[in-house]
Amino acid sequence: MNQQTKWSQFGTLISVFFFWGFVAASNDILIPVFKKAFNLSQAQSMLVSVAFYVAYTVGSLIYFGISKMIKHDLLNKMGYKNGIALGLLISAIGTLLFYPAANSSSFTLMITGLFVVGLGFSLQQIAANPLAIVIGDPKTGSQRLNMAGGINNFGTTIGPLLVSFAIFGSVTSGSGTASIESVKVPYLVLGAAFILVALFFKFSSIPNKIDLEDVAAHEADSEKQVMHRSSATQYPQLWLGMIGIFVYVGVEVATAANLPEYMRQHMNIPTDKIAPFVSLYWASLMMGRWTASVGAFSVSMGAKKILNFLMPYLAFAVFLAVNAIARHDISSFYVYGFVIIAMIIGDILSKGNPARMLLIFASMGITALVIGMLSEGKTSVFAFISVGLFCSTLWPCIFTLAIAGLGKHTNQGSSMLIMMIMGGGLVSLLQGWVASDHILGIRYSYVVGVACFAYLAFYAIRSKAILKAQGIDYDIKTSGAH
Repeated sequence: MNQQTKWSQFGTLISVFFFWGFVAASNDILIPVFKKAFNLSQAQSMLVSVAFYVAYTVGSLIYFGISKMIKHDLLNKMGYKNGIALGLLISAIGTLLFYPAANSSSFTLMITGLFVVGLGFSLQQIAANPLAIVIGDPKTGSQRLNMAGGINNFGTTIGPLLVSFAIFGSVTSGSGTASIESVKVPYLVLGAAFILVALFFKFSSIPNKIDLEDVAAHEADSEKQVMHRSSATQYPQLWLGMIGIFVYVGVEVATAANLPEYMRQHMNIPTDKIAPFVSLYWASLMMGRWTASVGAFSVSMGAKKILNFLMPYLAFAVFLAVNAIARHDISSFYVYGFVIIAMIIGDILSKGNPARMLLIFASMGITALVIGMLSEGKTSVFAFISVGLFCSTLWPCIFTLAIAGLGKHTNQGSSMLIMMIMGGGLVSLLQGWVASDHILGIRYSYVVGVACFAYLAFYAIRSKAILKAQGIDYDIKTSGAH
């Protein structure tokens, strides 16, 4: 196996990571728009998240079912880049549904369109995540996933701004209302982009086949590694990782999805002024992922230390720049530069070890949510937004730990993990329900996120012990990684 990262292939691959982020974060703008236009409760408005994220589960079940039916892994049969191209075309069909949905003012058809987009994304995710790990040394796979995640979060940073501009651009400043008709054009443009990228993928140099047994052999540091298990379901790290993905995507999405309502109730900020704050939340994930991706570069240790401090502030500068271009007042966001220091410290302490990073960042996430619930004004808002910093590197950490050592069962394991992305919808729905005034209220509804982070801290400790018993020790692998 070539241990060097194949950068040209990786550059092509990360384009789909951008789209996943763009659409996911844009949902946070659609939620308050749909809530007002269709007169929905906070819990009902969370059906936007439910439809989008449950589609990942349905898509993974379809993948799993077809693979069982043909008695062959579907991606190995049809090819990886072919799978991503097909997924993009499915997502394009979903965006086209926004046109009749807007014309008929149908909330059901709107969320059906989002469901189909998510269905296509599920196939893309099942293929793209293992590809990101194997396009180079599998031992630095989590760092490449962080880099891909950084591009994903460039999409999440500009997505809310562009979609908000497309929806509210022609609206009188401060009115905070928009016609459902205004969502047609941005999603038709998005559909056209999906089709173009699908064609680009089809003719790219992305591999159609990968040797998953070779990956497993590189992961193991001893002959204790169990290579002969008959199914992915026989690996405990995968089962616990599935719950980990569920609660991680849950806290990440629910924190942002409920932020507009929190700011409306406690800060009296109208819907059309929310976009910069939603953008900062998702930009926070970009800051963390750009920082954590430093280990994937072949540069000196001194250069890596400099990049550890430089990368998050470069990402922060991107956020400030795009919001300045969008003519938003960015002066109140400068103080967030001090919050970023906490994330940098956590990254340095993790030393590139996925289990240690998961434990440190989950603990910081709990701290941020508690501060948010116990404080007022901008302090509470920035505390909730900083959850983005501490969620930033959790996906690659969980994903890497969960599929470690699965060998030929990696795709099966990957599809089972993608299945659990439904947590983004269900945890959002749970928080939306407990956010009602007669239960906990929007402020204390964030205790749901605290519970999610608590599980992730447990998984960090438990998975390390499980993998060590299988001959996989990330303390050995990542020594000197930062």
